[in-house]
Amino acid sequence: MTIDIAKIRAETPGVKTVNHLLASGSALMPQCVADAIIDHITLESNIGGYEAHAEMVAPLERVYDLVATLIGAKSQEIALLENATAAWCQAFYALPLRAGDRVLTCQAEYAANYLAFLQRAKRDGITIEVIPNDAYGAVDVTALEAMIDDRVALIAITWVPTNGGLVNPAAAVGRVARAHNIPYLLDACQAVGQMPVDVRELGCDFLTATGRKFLRGPRGIGFLYVRDALIETLEPAMIDLYAASWKAPDQYALRADARRFENWENAYALRAGLGAAVEYALSIGIGEIQKSACALAGDLRQKLRAFGAEVHDLGAEQCAIVSFTIAGMIPRETVAKLRVQGINIGASSPASTPLDGLARNLPDLMRAAPHYYNTTGEIDQLIAALDGLRG
Repeated sequence: MTIDIAKIRAETPGVKTVNHLLASGSALMPQCVADAIIDHITLESNIGGYEAHAEMVAPLERVYDLVATLIGAKSQEIALLENATAAWCQAFYALPLRAGDRVLTCQAEYAANYLAFLQRAKRDGITIEVIPNDAYGAVDVTALEAMIDDRVALIAITWVPTNGGLVNPAAAVGRVARAHNIPYLLDACQAVGQMPVDVRELGCDFLTATGRKFLRGPRGIGFLYVRDALIETLEPAMIDLYAASWKAPDQYALRADARRFENWENAYALRAGLGAAVEYALSIGIGEIQKSACALAGDLRQKLRAFGAEVHDLGAEQCAIVSFTIAGMIPRETVAKLRVQGINIGASSPASTPLDGLARNLPDLMRAAPHYYNTTGEIDQLIAALDGLRG
């Protein structure tokens, strides 16, 4: 199936007002997603929040099924949370890590995740070790295998980092984790919505993602996948009367599904939007979305290099995130000037991925992420605008 770009753009109101090339930050929502959110908020305003939830309980419950379908999971393995960071933390802080346990991560790990590693190193005495990169800048799976011993208690990597087009070999890492029965936590925040995701093929025990990036959902919603065999072995760091039931004055029982990681209060309008976003992506086809977005990113890299920009993306496999610098142009100032012209890209600081920033001595970068609703004409508009700013 080929993407009908005219139809997609007609269903994306934002393209009429802005050239939005930042799906890695917060992509443009299709109209159906905005409608789902607004409809639920309107219902709440008309009949009350509890009553709106009761009336819409069936489609809201279906969101679990949709997310599970998107990533090849079971509905009971899905928890819906307020963002990807909350989802990641729920998984990480539930793991019973102890002094001397080794956590293996990647050079391109998110700063937020690494801060959690550092906190548990300080509190619990774990050690954090970085898996070396291969010749292309991705996780070296052979080196990972050589690091395994009986003290390795977790492998936690970011599949696609925030600061460039690198795609780490997530499934190959999963094979190592499964072979040695080591828990595997995969941050898929930048992967979900722009490439096919199958948790069984990936071999991960946990996967976290957000709605607002390539999935084209709203801000303030994300999800956690927990492999069913592990759910009942894990005690969430925090629980409430949704995650557990109070059986006696000195006794409680956790839910048997992944919703033990949720709280009772939720933004149901955003859940409705997430469901609409997933359904929309599935109707188009994730394979087609990946093909289109990556082709646009490849076109952008080629045109940036011809323009004289330095492209900083690593990896033998690259995705739809493009990081670059242009001599004499300050990224954040350039981003602001482009926004005035109706062109949205972003800037990425080395602080977002400190290990990678230090290892490569990276400056602040400009970051663009075209999605399948974009066109080559919009890529050309960005290049022309950059040329105008360069003077």
